[in-house]
Amino acid sequence: MPQEVNPLLNQVSRLDTQTAVERLDLRDPVEVAALLAGLPPARAITILSALSEEARERILAAAPAGTDWMDSLRYPEGSVGRLLEDPPAVFRSGTSVATAVDILRETIRKRMVTYLFVVDAGNHLIGVVAFRELLYAERTQTLDQVMLPSPFFLEPETTLVQAMREVVTRHYPVYPVCEADGTLVGQVRGQTLFEQQAFEISAQAGSMVGVEKEERLATPLMRSFKFRHPWLQINLLTVFITAAVVGIFQGTIDKIVVLAMFLPVLGGQSGNLGCQSLAVVLRGMTLGELRGTRIAALIAKEATLGLLNGMVTGVLAGIAMFIVAGRHPENGSPIYLGIITMVAMSVSCMIAGIAGTTIPLVLRRFGADPATASSIFLTTITDVCSMGSFLSMVTWLLL
Repeated sequence: MPQEVNPLLNQVSRLDTQTAVERLDLRDPVEVAALLAGLPPARAITILSALSEEARERILAAAPAGTDWMDSLRYPEGSVGRLLEDPPAVFRSGTSVATAVDILRETIRKRMVTYLFVVDAGNHLIGVVAFRELLYAERTQTLDQVMLPSPFFLEPETTLVQAMREVVTRHYPVYPVCEADGTLVGQVRGQTLFEQQAFEISAQAGSMVGVEKEERLATPLMRSFKFRHPWLQINLLTVFITAAVVGIFQGTIDKIVVLAMFLPVLGGQSGNLGCQSLAVVLRGMTLGELRGTRIAALIAKEATLGLLNGMVTGVLAGIAMFIVAGRHPENGSPIYLGIITMVAMSVSCMIAGIAGTTIPLVLRRFGADPATASSIFLTTITDVCSMGSFLSMVTWLLL
């Protein structure tokens, strides 16, 4: 069986969930259970969740020792509970070191033991013993005498972001996972926590431009097409909106041709500034920094930053417009065009800062992923506002 499972394990680890489910659906449950046990716990749980109920029950029945999939499925996605493993060494309070060593002789042949968890009669965690401590302890001592009492633990409902903040200064290889009352439910490896959080962060860049978090390099062609195309249709619609705004002022552009040269300058500059605000807000959401932050103050700060940056770049863009328009007197007054360019740049950058801050907040408010296609909506708003304000001021003041 190993000869069959290993290539498939490598393949499934690189596939999106739906494709992985299709590859595993008709295989022997014992083989699938062994394969899933070789995947990161969160990945295994995601695949199990996508399987039919009948297939999932067969695989759970064949689950190898050390897996805690049944309990993990009870907890929400993105929580510590989804990463649970069965602790290999749990002992009742009062157990002697000699008894624990004798039991562990068999356990360590199958699983790696880092810590021994000591529990009371109600399965409440009361202490932890590092495996190496057994080398120095007297065989007649009890685990209670060598354990670290009242150890740190994570709760299963804790989100990965919260868990990362709690463990970042501890760096333990394994963390016990307990309910709020201290009842031991499993363990989670520090490496698993960091790997899962790294995956979530790496997926944000794709989400911002409509790439599904599930898509991998090995995802089949047509499934990748289905993942990406709907967002491109939305993007096409938003581009038409921008084109319609420019079309309204077609007469203005026909009379002052130099305006066409500066439209992409305003759109690109305000769009980039909006993406900066968007990135800061998304980072704050990921790190949990928005708690206790006044949203109105945050929006005001980003609007002010946008205005200041827009004024500085607007001066440079206005000078460039003055020079270019001065070479073509038929386009109108160079000084007025330069001032309008500066004002339009300042206003559009301020709006971009506001949009970059509010879009992810609005998406989260309505239960959507704040990172999903945010840049598509942001680009539309910045393009419409920058080009619309620029052309409307020229039309109003010069024509």
